[in-house]
Amino acid sequence: MSDEKSKGKDAPKPRTIPKYMNFIIGGTAGMMGITIVQPADLLKTRMQLLGPAGKNASFVKVAGDILRKEGILGFYVGLSAALLRQATYGTGRLGCFNAMFDWHKANRGVPNFPTKIAMGVVSGAFGAWIGTPAEVALIRMTADGRLPPEKKRNYKNVFNALTRVTQEEGITTLWRGAGATVSRAMVVNGAQLGSYSQAREILLPYMYDGLPLHAAAAMIAGFVTTIASLPVDIVKTRVQNAEKGTGQLQVLRSVIRNEGVMALWSGMMPTYAKIGPMTILIFVFLEQLNKLYLHVTS
Repeated sequence: MSDEKSKGKDAPKPRTIPKYMNFIIGGTAGMMGITIVQPADLLKTRMQLLGPAGKNASFVKVAGDILRKEGILGFYVGLSAALLRQATYGTGRLGCFNAMFDWHKANRGVPNFPTKIAMGVVSGAFGAWIGTPAEVALIRMTADGRLPPEKKRNYKNVFNALTRVTQEEGITTLWRGAGATVSRAMVVNGAQLGSYSQAREILLPYMYDGLPLHAAAAMIAGFVTTIASLPVDIVKTRVQNAEKGTGQLQVLRSVIRNEGVMALWSGMMPTYAKIGPMTILIFVFLEQLNKLYLHVTS
């Protein structure tokens, strides 16, 4: 017995990744993922901004219009802003969650399910707040292609967009819709974490615990997250694209009154086409980057 105890004491502790690397790896994984799903994100934004005129427009029609008018590169308009958003929002969200998880595990044991949801909500709010300027730039850049020539903003890149918004409209405009952005992030993180965990638990008896299981659970989580977050996302998008400051409730009432309640779920297919694969990609990239870091530093 004493030998077993001594072996337990002498057993090497599993290597962990430093807290600062959690932030760096989280942001990098997000940037890698968004590079692949940017076309779906752009489609989602364009559909959300159509308003009453585009009530019956399908994502296939919107995609066709973009391809015809802007070419294949039109699907990657605003990519620099999307990358900056992941470098801020993704870094803050994933880094904050991992830091809180590690602290809780070291001091109070493995967190239970409700605690994990709370951690996801808090980390989502933190990441969203610091990522709002890039979000504003992203919405405006992806919306530019649908505007008439005289109203186009023609931002050259995300840094040009941030500079011009600050100079022309004031620095506080960079946080326009921050409340809606934070609200959406809290809903997304809570729904994503909860539904992924539940789907994984349900599927586990029927599937091997590996990539196929994680992918299936992530796709289910992506669908649940899409349904839960789209109304908040549409309000956020329109608030941030408005030329003048507009409140969330004002936008929400306007959408329901002029377009109907179901308009709050417009762009569902491209949104799901982004969230589902994005969830899978982030976790795959996170795992591979973690392994790479441990290998390089071993």
